[in-house]
Amino acid sequence: MFSQSEKIPVSVLIPAKNEESNLPACLESVARADEVFVVDSQSSDRSIEISTNYGANVVQFHFNGRWPKKKNWSLDNLPFRNEWVLIVDCDERITPELWDEIATVIQDPNDNGYYLNRRVFFLGQWIRYGGKYPDWNLRLFKHKSGRYENLNTEDIPNTGDNEVHEHVILDGKVGYLKNDMLHIDFRDIYHWLERHNRYSNWEARVYYNILTGNDESGTIGAHLFGDAVQRKRFLKKIWVKLPFKPLLRFILFYFIRLGFLDGKAGYIYGRLLSQYEYQIGVKLYELRRFGGKLNVNTHTNPPIKPSEPQPAEMIK
Repeated sequence: MFSQSEKIPVSVLIPAKNEESNLPACLESVARADEVFVVDSQSSDRSIEISTNYGANVVQFHFNGRWPKKKNWSLDNLPFRNEWVLIVDCDERITPELWDEIATVIQDPNDNGYYLNRRVFFLGQWIRYGGKYPDWNLRLFKHKSGRYENLNTEDIPNTGDNEVHEHVILDGKVGYLKNDMLHIDFRDIYHWLERHNRYSNWEARVYYNILTGNDESGTIGAHLFGDAVQRKRFLKKIWVKLPFKPLLRFILFYFIRLGFLDGKAGYIYGRLLSQYEYQIGVKLYELRRFGGKLNVNTHTNPPIKPSEPQPAEMIK
């Protein structure tokens, strides 16, 4: 067992862009890691300054508009000095109890990766019901063994340069950790809405791909009897064909999955999820109406050649 003062041989990867509100708490929570990389997308706030002050290695990622996005690019290009990598978003925190568990499990030669369960906080409250918990994500793994799936959404604009809801495909055995990671965004509702406006572009394309029978090779797949993530993907294939999804999503979250037990925060969260589902539906309609395109431009412009991926640019 590693003591609190000893560094744990894990490399932490934190994708970031304009996250000055969240980075201090996030970086403090990963201080026990042997090394930390913050992969930044030309932040205009104090993200770089904060990251370097906490001793993190800051690398600039220049998105070329295609695949790979930020996390896969980082897994391919960063000079990790440890076998194990832990991927943490800026609004996530690794607790001391979880670090103790990580220090133990990475010594097990049988597993190549581990799912972490997230507690999602909203308006300062843990959203325990409504289907938001458990929320399993494969975040700790041997970096040579895992890469994020490609759901073929990169041709849709305004989805960001980072894998958000894609999951890791891992070679080898996978386990589950007992202690939770915390998902706490210190920004306001404006940023929640802004973020989910981007996410709905991505989700609409995923829905469109399912409805048009897009090839699932290179993804985790959808299996009723698979792991928790594969089961969720299987249910999504049924979900996309249902009518009245905004209403159904609220009923499912608030009543069937007991979201009302989270009080006012649960009600607001459920209403926002219903609104989010409506956004997805409108954008899916746009995709189906215009042959798989969003933000249709009726004028013919010469194509712009995307820039080539840039080499890792380390900020000392």
